[in-house]
Amino acid sequence: MSQTETKDALRPAAATKVTPQTLLQSKRAFTPLTALTAYDYPTARLADEAGIDMLLVGDSLGTAVLGYDNTLRVTMDDMLHHARAVRRGTKRALLVVDMPYGSYQVSIEDAVRNGLRFFKECGSEAVKLEGGIAYAPHVKALTQAEMPVVGHIGLTPQSVHRMGGYRVQGLSEMDAMRLRDDALALEEAGAIAIVLEGIPRELAAEITAFLSIPTIGIGAGPDCDGQILVFHDLFSLSFTRKPKFVRSFGDGRLLMERGIRDFRDAVMAKTFPDDHESYHMPKAEIVAERDVASTKQREVSVCK
Repeated sequence: MSQTETKDALRPAAATKVTPQTLLQSKRAFTPLTALTAYDYPTARLADEAGIDMLLVGDSLGTAVLGYDNTLRVTMDDMLHHARAVRRGTKRALLVVDMPYGSYQVSIEDAVRNGLRFFKECGSEAVKLEGGIAYAPHVKALTQAEMPVVGHIGLTPQSVHRMGGYRVQGLSEMDAMRLRDDALALEEAGAIAIVLEGIPRELAAEITAFLSIPTIGIGAGPDCDGQILVFHDLFSLSFTRKPKFVRSFGDGRLLMERGIRDFRDAVMAKTFPDDHESYHMPKAEIVAERDVASTKQREVSVCK
């Protein structure tokens, strides 16, 4: 097999557009779902063309891209800006956008109003919000307004202060029971899928088994219907402490550090840009300029 044929064999087969119905069919067929966060056009396009099923414009952009300590300062304007860029790079994957802190907690009306902005202004195909039973009415209202919703329970980053930090949830039987109830309430409210974050593997497997909608795990073990990671974690581009559940699939940080240093060294040594990387005047223009310069020199000589 030639090198070209090998690359073609590794390239994902052409597939139809991923929809909420696709997610449900994958669960029923026991086909694992893949998901990544994306915050800009190039990463969205790379992930989409690689065959990732779901792209999430996560409010994790606060920590991954904007340099915040948590996700709480991320605004609607931030999310809309990044979602538009991701939309332009997404063709096949289902595009999901996080509803940031403060965009749905005050009222159901806020949730619907802000959700509509994501669909109308940046082409979102679903929104994601954190919380269980307390936010089931919000999920129902969004669904009734024709907006698919992905739920999110367990370790919910927008609740970092209430939880006292980023801690594994569902370790006690009482907490596990609460999460089971949360999952059922979100499914009954119309959620198309639920992200399970930072919960024991055994509990995630149990919730996955009794739900009819897909579960997407992050720090919830291998028994969920799908898995999601933050794009920057995938390539060691995060500057925070690496969680236990993160596996790096490439050292993008090392590659970029080397490239930046090599660029600096080349500029300092004046080897970049070289003549081949420079533009030149057309030969006819150069000859004309030389003729003009020679004429001026002769005129000066005569005057002297």
